[in-house]
Amino acid sequence: MTEFTALMAGMAKSGADWTVHVSDDWLQGRTVYGGLASALCMQAALNEFGDVPPLRSAQIAFIGPASGQLQLKASMLRKGKSTLFATVDLIGEAGLATRAMFCFGAARESAFRHVAIGTPELKDPETCPNFFRNAPATLSFVQHIDGRYVGGSPPFSGSDDPQMTLWLRHREPAIKPSLVALLALADAPPPAASARSKAPSPISTMTWSIDMLTDKTTTDDGWWLIHNVAEQIADGYSSQAMTLWNRNGQPIMASRQNVAVFG
Repeated sequence: MTEFTALMAGMAKSGADWTVHVSDDWLQGRTVYGGLASALCMQAALNEFGDVPPLRSAQIAFIGPASGQLQLKASMLRKGKSTLFATVDLIGEAGLATRAMFCFGAARESAFRHVAIGTPELKDPETCPNFFRNAPATLSFVQHIDGRYVGGSPPFSGSDDPQMTLWLRHREPAIKPSLVALLALADAPPPAASARSKAPSPISTMTWSIDMLTDKTTTDDGWWLIHNVAEQIADGYSSQAMTLWNRNGQPIMASRQNVAVFG
């Protein structure tokens, strides 16, 4: 079993690219867990470009499966006075598996400030039940993540209200809050559309669009609160909205996913 920090530190330069070996305990079925693939892409960008401004947005496409020895190609698209656009391709034995585009932007003075995202009830994570206790054996990556069920509809409950709220944190002790570590967590909940089904069925995230709401990626005790809601399910696909707060209720990330729903 490979701890998250050791995995990121093990990324090495290989010619013009970066390589890393992902052990089976980070798999989701036959492929690297999507949150980890996103985190690897971000780490490769930071390794390649050094001191970059804070991340403002990202678009990530999960194109195909990958496991074991992985290659990451980081390319700068444009660097301006305050912003940097970059892409990272994650490649496995079968070819391109994940493509990420990152927009980094320095903060600037502004007369405008507006926040429409509210703060949900912050239940103590330690009083909430273990969410991943009965996770399928194919979800190997969840052994690295502590999840607590706060409310909403559990997966495969046949609910007419496909939404759920969870506390999440890395199980690795003393891991420091960072954007890379947060990306590895924020994709951990099952898609909200899974709550509509009455029995386990295949479901797979296709794309993930992220907007960062602050350049301070910090929390207390490692905990982050995330709410996922399926806003539409039809024709074998679902569009879901995701909001993430830190332990004190500050909104940190707003994102959307398009999910393939089978069954």
